[in-house]
Amino acid sequence: MIEMTADEIASVTSGTVVAGDPQARVSEGVVIDSREATAGSLFVALPGEHVDGHAYVRVAHENGATTSLVTRLVPDAGDGAQVLVDDAQRALGDLARHVLARRREVADEPPVVVGITGSVGKTSTKDLLAEVLAPLGVVHAPPGSLNNELGLPLTVLRAPQDARVVVAEMGADAPGNLTYLTSIAPPDVAVVLTVGRAHLAGFGSVDAVAATKSELVSGLAPGGFAVLNADDERVAAMARLAPRVVTFGSGDAVPPPSVGARDVTLDAAGRAAFVLTTPDGEEVPVTLALVGEHHVTNALAAAAVGLGLGIAAADVAGALANAGARSPHRMHVVERPDGVTVVDDAYNANPESVRAALKALVAIAGRERRSVAVLGEMLELGDSSRDEHDAVGRVAVRLNVDKLVVVGEGARAMHTGASHEGSWGDEALFAPDLDAARAYLATELRPGDVVLVKSSKGAGLAALADELTAGGTA
Repeated sequence: MIEMTADEIASVTSGTVVAGDPQARVSEGVVIDSREATAGSLFVALPGEHVDGHAYVRVAHENGATTSLVTRLVPDAGDGAQVLVDDAQRALGDLARHVLARRREVADEPPVVVGITGSVGKTSTKDLLAEVLAPLGVVHAPPGSLNNELGLPLTVLRAPQDARVVVAEMGADAPGNLTYLTSIAPPDVAVVLTVGRAHLAGFGSVDAVAATKSELVSGLAPGGFAVLNADDERVAAMARLAPRVVTFGSGDAVPPPSVGARDVTLDAAGRAAFVLTTPDGEEVPVTLALVGEHHVTNALAAAAVGLGLGIAAADVAGALANAGARSPHRMHVVERPDGVTVVDDAYNANPESVRAALKALVAIAGRERRSVAVLGEMLELGDSSRDEHDAVGRVAVRLNVDKLVVVGEGARAMHTGASHEGSWGDEALFAPDLDAARAYLATELRPGDVVLVKSSKGAGLAALADELTAGGTA
């Protein structure tokens, strides 16, 4: 973040300095957790369902924050300045918009903003880009998934002064979300991965999802370009919105993509290898460090961005080979001392990502090991929820997953679907809650098993994944 005074922050956010020194200087990052405040930082007091940030303004100031954004004056909050605004989250966005625009205006080498959206793969692609774009200089691609109206401004504001690239996830659960996010950080490169059935409760149809994802392309900065998945017809159709397009995909796409993959194979550990083809006709072998064939799509997207920004194909291939999982609960593979392999993919889930994870599970297990899928609810699917869960259960049977453990009432239709597809007896189990799943796995797992844990974040299976991986080695 560029250095600013409390008074300048108030001007940018349409706020007022109501306590402390208007000339107090913010020179470090922006935090929303008072425990993370350091000397010179800005604390944003966000109201929450369970915790109100205003209760921690004094703590933030004691920890070094020179200024806080608040929506009401906090008495006896120490020496720090308080900037009063109507809406702290909106003010955070206004501040991020100003800071990025200012950096683009005055920097000799303004940062390149890469925005990523898609129903699946945003975080994995962002993590890959952190490696692929390293030849350009300092790459700011924070771990985790900061992809909403709160996370995107934080990504921008936490970028170091010498960042040459800012990689930002931009998610959406309703129309207009990406128009707002691109108003804060117009991307120089707009990456659209897939249009799927995530957040259908907020959209109503897949076509509405596509229309919203296209907002990222419409929000390109002047001179920018789009990176689009040629294998997804709804994504490919967004080409008309961009002045310049680089496509990626399999060799089956028509017309052929600018950046492609042929001869895709999986090794015994579930890692993909392929030949990367470039717009210049180069062919470079790539072996991914990430687990799962679905990462080929993410890798191609990252390669297309790198090649589009002038990085050599050989350097792109080398970076993809070295790029592991940087964010938690994303196809994180752990080998336990007892011989059980745990695949932790419990951060989020939708129908497409669950199918991809199940395929990876079966590939890792092969014919010699037993595959165990522990699946929880896929949230925000609206009226299609029951049918989508039922379909996932049927897919697990068709893929010959050996054991299916369905956790939670919201996911029960997975168990029903598996049963109707032909899985019966002890092949499929419904566990009403995490405790029941724990008890079953404690007695059922045996050396050699490969266990996948997958659900939406709100379903809570990440805690189970942490327990299963404790003491293991990545």
